[in-house]
Amino acid sequence: MRTASNEHRTAVVLMAYGTPRTKDEILPYYTDIRRGRPPTPELLEELTARYEAIGGLSPLKQLTEAQRDALQRELDALSPGTHEVFLGLKHATPFVEEAVAEVAERGFRRIVGLVLAPHYSSYSIGQYIGRAREAAAPHGIEVTGIDSWAREDAFVDFLVDDMRARLATMPERTKVLFTAHSLPQRIIDGGDPYPDELRATAELVAERTGLSRWSQWSIAWQSAGRTPEPWIGPDILEVIDQLAAGRASDRDEDERVDGVLVCACGFVADHLEVLYDLDLEAAAHARDRGLVFDRTACVNDNAAVMGALARRVVAT
Repeated sequence: MRTASNEHRTAVVLMAYGTPRTKDEILPYYTDIRRGRPPTPELLEELTARYEAIGGLSPLKQLTEAQRDALQRELDALSPGTHEVFLGLKHATPFVEEAVAEVAERGFRRIVGLVLAPHYSSYSIGQYIGRAREAAAPHGIEVTGIDSWAREDAFVDFLVDDMRARLATMPERTKVLFTAHSLPQRIIDGGDPYPDELRATAELVAERTGLSRWSQWSIAWQSAGRTPEPWIGPDILEVIDQLAAGRASDRDEDERVDGVLVCACGFVADHLEVLYDLDLEAAAHARDRGLVFDRTACVNDNAAVMGALARRVVAT
């Protein structure tokens, strides 16, 4: 129902990837990711098996809703009554377009778009904000997007604090790998800033943690799509292979690596690409090669980070 008082309030469309909520939704979800092309039975079986390996389904739905609720609490504390948060997803309901339709129905005239991903890419955050703007245009609603929070102090501090605690339990010769979801190489060849965004976060975290550049940390990519075209590398499994090969070689003792700590700073919630690709696949890959493995925590609904994002929303 349209509410006149909402004309002077701001709708926050909090956008995220989405996930199947039931096993029956895996097929339509995967079909949507594939732009309407149903997966082969083999691909569907493989994805279903990955969900089974982490407990049947991803916890992403509940975590994203918790992030929405946490952002709303922080906004209410900062600026009571001025902002309302709506959830809009890329590949599951409520879709971004459904969220914007609800915003319009409720009588809001302004949207701040915030994506639950810190690193800007035209392929990811750019698409989310673009979908919100396209859906809002027929209603005459203004959309202002927050394009990047890769350098947000609260986000960096969250990663630093957890990394320090985990490094204290790891072998002395541990390599930190900062990861994010790979993208098609053609996107980067077109000048997309995504790798620079990830590097900005990595450099800030490494500096505050006291890591030496490259000797103690580097960047890897993960979860590349199943398409014929090349995706950004090196892939994390390849990097683990290289580190293990160096450990088994005649390399100087000071340069050998005994452990791998992954900081999956491109992901802000525990979901399939973290719980399976890292916690199961990459961890087993490392252990099989004699390397100790761990990863830093995801933000999820951390109050300090959600508070920082709320301050960005209010200032937008």
